[in-house]
Amino acid sequence: MGATAKQRLSRLFKRQRIVLIAGVDEVGRGPLAGPVVAAAAILLTQRFSARIDDSKRLSRRQRETAFEELTARALWGIGVVSSEAIDASDIGRCTRRAMELAVEDLPVEPEALVVDGLERLSLAIPQTSMVHGDQRHRSIAAASIIAKVFRDRLMEQYDDVFPGYEFRRHVGYGTARHLAQLARLGPSPIHRRTFAPVASWIYRSTDSVHDSGSRWRRRAGGSPVSLPAGVSGVSA
Repeated sequence: MGATAKQRLSRLFKRQRIVLIAGVDEVGRGPLAGPVVAAAAILLTQRFSARIDDSKRLSRRQRETAFEELTARALWGIGVVSSEAIDASDIGRCTRRAMELAVEDLPVEPEALVVDGLERLSLAIPQTSMVHGDQRHRSIAAASIIAKVFRDRLMEQYDDVFPGYEFRRHVGYGTARHLAQLARLGPSPIHRRTFAPVASWIYRSTDSVHDSGSRWRRRAGGSPVSLPAGVSGVSA
């Protein structure tokens, strides 16, 4: 949505005396593979049939149910920053960038932000950082659910693109099974090469990494692997 359309919609909400406060949260700082994803959420009501809480406190089924209701009834945006960008910079900068992209992806201009943790975003919008905000502020909890389910679904798509790593099961986190598959197959194009277990494998097996990368490039038709189509708010 363009800036002018955002401004018109924002003015419409203001005339209705709806305060546009966006909660912002991220998921995916710690995994060995895949992007970091952030969401921004503005709740137009506090009445939901699903439980809206810190995504880590919910079961997968509860998260999925809440995600469907939130994406239907709230205003929301998504920001995605790839593993390549994380390797080229660092996870802290990329987390903040994902959060900024999520806010920019909102269909309206928020009047204020409440951001999980201690992050401070480079946006000209009044903002408050809140430690454990996903447990203290419902808009941040909503953002945590949207980000978590969105990233999980993204990793399920990558599981189809790069079979063998079982991304669908561990969504990129360093589980024992994931480490075993990494040792067997070498890193995929979405593995974070600056993260310790992956970096250690590369250091030990430089020739194998080259062969592994060549295999995946051939599978992708010789072109760099990108995020799945249809993902908005994306930074490479």
